[in-house]
This record gives sequence, structure tokens and C-alpha cells, in this order.
Amino acid sequence: MANLVEKKLSFELGPALGGDTSFGLIVLQADETIEQDIRRLLPSSSSALYSSRIPSGAEVTCETLAKMEEDITETVRLFPTAVSFSVVGYGCTSATSVIGVKKIKDFISKGCNTAAVTEPVSALLASCKALEVNKIAFLSPYVEEVSATLRCVLEENGLEISVFGTFDEASESNVARITPTSSAKAVFELVQGTSAEAVFMSCTNLQTLDIIKDIENVLAIPVLSSNLVLAWHMLELAGFKEKKPDFGRLMKK
Repeated sequence: MANLVEKKLSFELGPALGGDTSFGLIVLQADETIEQDIRRLLPSSSSALYSSRIPSGAEVTCETLAKMEEDITETVRLFPTAVSFSVVGYGCTSATSVIGVKKIKDFISKGCNTAAVTEPVSALLASCKALEVNKIAFLSPYVEEVSATLRCVLEENGLEISVFGTFDEASESNVARITPTSSAKAVFELVQGTSAEAVFMSCTNLQTLDIIKDIENVLAIPVLSSNLVLAWHMLELAGFKEKKPDFGRLMKK
């Protein structure tokens, strides 16, 4: 160490990663799917994506969903403090229906500097409006208590649910492992003989992204998922007009 030479070196500061657009994403501790999907749906070269994990239950009930309310602001405070976000998305469809859209927006805005906040419920409603859809077929992986709460919120906001189907599964780890083939088969069975104008596959932990376009090709109606609508709405709120059309009709809007 006696012969160690130390040099103080100069450096320059450049723009932040992602230029002018930074997205924030709140991910449930139990979620294994949403981060992979959102990274595929958002532009990789012209924006930055920061995620923060929120404690969540291994099983999905109205009680475990409501408990997340206590941790939203502190979870958001774990984002880099120097970053100003264009949009922060809260990644849980069912918890949004339990906690409430306004509360989630307030909790997130309190914890970080962001121009906009969204979650899958507001994103779904905005997506249906953009697609001029009023009546949907609704597929949920969760138990009836959780699904019923979400259905009520959607119907209160003017969306008609023509048919509902569920896998009746409470375990988050099991939901994350439901095969895309199972979901596609369930959608075809669900929609048959109905007047649904679109399909919604609920849950950010469900593997749906790679089956959306194939289902649309068969059914000839828009197919939506929690992660798809959330990413689309985040892009809309950030002012992105060019999206990734390979992921279905919504991404062409």
C-alpha cells in the first residue's frame, strides 16, 4: 500500500437513463409475471423502468389485498429519489378494487414525484373506451370473494360483464404457473355463445401476453389482460403514440 498512487479523476454528468421518460412500477412480492410483461410492452430504448416490490400475501383474499394499503407509500419511497416519473403504475387488479383507485393514487403521489398514476382498473376502463367496448367476457384466476369485488367496481363504472369464468385459485404461486394454453382454452369456452365485445383476462400474475394475438385471430374481438391494459395506459399517459402492435388490437390504438 505504501506505493499506491491515488488519482482524482474528472467526469461529466449526462442525462438520466431513459431520457425524459421514466416509468415506475409497483410489483407485488408474490408476482412472478408482471415485470417480464411490462418490460416487453414498454419501449426499451427511449424510456427507463423502475420497479419496487410491495409485501403481499401468498394467498389472495380481500383481507390480504386490503393490507397492502399500509405499505404503498413506503414502497414508492424506495424508488430513486432523484427520478421524476412520467407515470407510476400499481400492479394489482384485485387490490385496486379493494383499496380504491383514489386511495392508490393518493398513496403513490405522496411517496414520489410523478406526473400520473394508474392501475389495471383505470387502465381497463380507458382501454375499453378507446376500443369502444361496453360488454366484456371476464376471466379471473381467483376465488369468488375477490372476483365479485372487482366485478362490482367495473360494473359501477359502466362496464357490462356478459359472462364470467374463474379458475377459483387462491394461491399466488399456482396462479403464476397456470399455463397460457389453459387460459386460452378457458377463454374460448367462456366466450362461446355470448355477445361479448371483448375478453378481459384479469390478474397481473397470469401468463397471458403471448396468447393475446392468437385468441384475437380466432374470436375476431379484442383480447385484454391486466398487464396489457396497464402498459398501454402508462404509454398513453406518458404521451407515447407508437406502441407495439404485435401484442394485439389495443396496442394499435
